[in-house]
Amino acid sequence: MPTRPIWKGQLRLSLVSIAVELYTATKANAKPSFRQIHEPSGKPIHYEKVVDGIGPVDKDEIMKGFEYEKGDYVLLTDEEIDAVKLETRKTLELTQFVGSNEIDPLYFDKPYYMVPADELAEDAFVVIRDALRKSERIGLGQLALRGKEYLVAVKPAGKGLLLETLHYQDELRKADPYFSDIPAKKADADLLDVATALIEKKTDKFDAGVFKDHYQAALRELIARKLKSKGRKISTEDEPRESRPAKSNVVDLMDALKSSLEGGKKKPSASKAARKKAS
Repeated sequence: MPTRPIWKGQLRLSLVSIAVELYTATKANAKPSFRQIHEPSGKPIHYEKVVDGIGPVDKDEIMKGFEYEKGDYVLLTDEEIDAVKLETRKTLELTQFVGSNEIDPLYFDKPYYMVPADELAEDAFVVIRDALRKSERIGLGQLALRGKEYLVAVKPAGKGLLLETLHYQDELRKADPYFSDIPAKKADADLLDVATALIEKKTDKFDAGVFKDHYQAALRELIARKLKSKGRKISTEDEPRESRPAKSNVVDLMDALKSSLEGGKKKPSASKAARKKAS
């Protein structure tokens, strides 16, 4: 495996238990990261643990505290926290199944790859995976991970399973306060037809590889130029700026939609371009 598992345990369905491992599906180092630097010396800035009126404190003097009233805390040691026994720390039981499209995307948080831990677990793992795929269901359960118990969804993904942590309902803000000022009216039928046609024109199969993070690419290019200039300040006056349409107090929505619809043809996806070149 390319990385170390972040969790090892049992995936349980009724009386069937399967040894599995979890791996983070996203890369933390995909984007440039920055540290705060003391400019005169060029050295990184460190952060000290300090107490008001006392100053810096030793690491072994620090405990976790829960604020039950303003300024009053109940203190817990790491041993006391570790002694909290949850079955979900070592076992993920699939307790409910829902349709593959029933969960609002708003609930999804972070993805993980789930694989069988050894050869003995492979047969049962494959059965669960294929049963989920055949029934078009997602398995739900709870998993204690990194000091928190998560609601999780498990579904087939290629030869393995994809586990996604979900937000609990009380972690989500209600939409009503944000949408309340939007007038409750239907779109104009003619405008709706043209807008729908424009959407259809630009519809294609999803391919994440087509989209690039232009901001991160520009940051890396800036870093490269800064290194080449040996740290000297780089002028940004000659940097290309994104062209934006001129502001106007009056916008003819129909004309704008029709112009968009009649514009250049949609660029072919990478797969279509490859097939055309091969032919």
